[in-house]
Amino acid sequence: MPLPPLLPVPDIHERLQAIFPEGTANRNYVVREIAAKTVFVMLYIGAVDGEECWLRPDQVTRMSNAQAALEGDSERAGWRESSMRPTAGDIDGRWYAANTREPIRDETLREGLVRIGAVKEREGLPTTSPRPRYALAREFAALFDPSMRGETLNNLVEAWQVATLSRGAQARVAIVRRGAVAREGRVLVTFPSGETRHMEPGPSSVISKAVVEEFAPRFLAKPGVIWLSESRNRAVARDDRLAQDIGLSIEPDRNLPDLILVDIGPDEPLLVFVEVVATAGPVNEGRQAALMAIATEAGFGEGQVAFLTAYADRDDTAFKGSVSELAWRSFAWFMSEPDRIMLLHRSADGKRARLSDLMRM
Repeated sequence: MPLPPLLPVPDIHERLQAIFPEGTANRNYVVREIAAKTVFVMLYIGAVDGEECWLRPDQVTRMSNAQAALEGDSERAGWRESSMRPTAGDIDGRWYAANTREPIRDETLREGLVRIGAVKEREGLPTTSPRPRYALAREFAALFDPSMRGETLNNLVEAWQVATLSRGAQARVAIVRRGAVAREGRVLVTFPSGETRHMEPGPSSVISKAVVEEFAPRFLAKPGVIWLSESRNRAVARDDRLAQDIGLSIEPDRNLPDLILVDIGPDEPLLVFVEVVATAGPVNEGRQAALMAIATEAGFGEGQVAFLTAYADRDDTAFKGSVSELAWRSFAWFMSEPDRIMLLHRSADGKRARLSDLMRM
C-alpha cells in the first residue's frame, strides 16, 4: 500500500488553524507547531486508521529536517522501522529532545487530537505498553492531501467539522466566530427592557453584550441593567430610577465594575457585580471587597450580592491567565458556553458543604 502524500509542515500548521477555529476545546494543543509536526510524522510513516500502522510519540522527537526531506516510500518505510529501535547517542538534528514525547502524548494527542476525534487510539494495549498506539482518523488525514486546495478544501474541512465535532462544540465555535465578526463594527446591545445602546468595537464590548443578552435572561428571573460602561469608565447606560428603587446610589467617580445587574424576581433583590475580562481585571479578593463595600452602604447583605467574571471562552488566554486570581464565592461565565456557569464555592461560617449538597446547587 503506497504511503499517503506529504504536505510540508508549515502548510499542515496553516490548515490546522482552519480546521480547529477559535472556540475549539484545548485549541492551543492542536494548532501549535508541535501538533503540525506530529501530524506530519504520522503521515510520513503512514499511521492512518485502517492501515495497521501506529505512531509512538517519541518518533516525533526523532524526526529531523534532513529525514523529512527524504520523501520516497522506501526511505519513509525504512525510517519507520529504524525509528522504533533503541539508539545509542543523540540523533543529529532531531526536532525535539527525547523528553518532549510526554507533552506530545499528553497534550497534543490525548487531550487534543484524540479527544476531538482526529486521532484514533489503538485498542487493547495496556496503558504502560511501549508499543505504538496512535493513528490519524482516515477522514482527518484526507484534509492534508496536497492536491486539495481552495474551495474544495474548505468544503472538505466544513464537512469534517459537522461530522466530527459535537453539537456543543459546533455551537461554541459559532458563538466565538460571531463575536469575532462583531468586533469589526459598533456593538448593539439590547437590554431586558427592549431598549438598545451601541458600544465601541472590541472584545470587551462583545462579552458585555453577551452578559446582557445571554447571561441575564438565563440566570436571573427578572433581570435589569443598572450600569454598563466601556473602557475609560465611559457610561454606556445607567438606570438611576431602578437603582433608586432598590436603594443603590450610582456614583460614576467611584471604581464601579463593567456592569451592574439586578434580579428583582426574588423576594429580596439580588445585586450582581460583573467584571468583563478580555485581557485582565477579574473579580479577585480585593475587587470583591471593594464592590461589597458599595453594596453594604446601600443596605445589601452578603446573601443579596453576587460577583461574576465574564470571559469569551474557557480556552482563552484571558481566563487561563486570571483563573488563579478569582475570588471565592464568585462565579465565572463564558460567552461561548452560555448555559453553563462556574461556581467558586466557599463554605460560610465554617460550615462544611458536602459534594452531594453542591451537586444539587
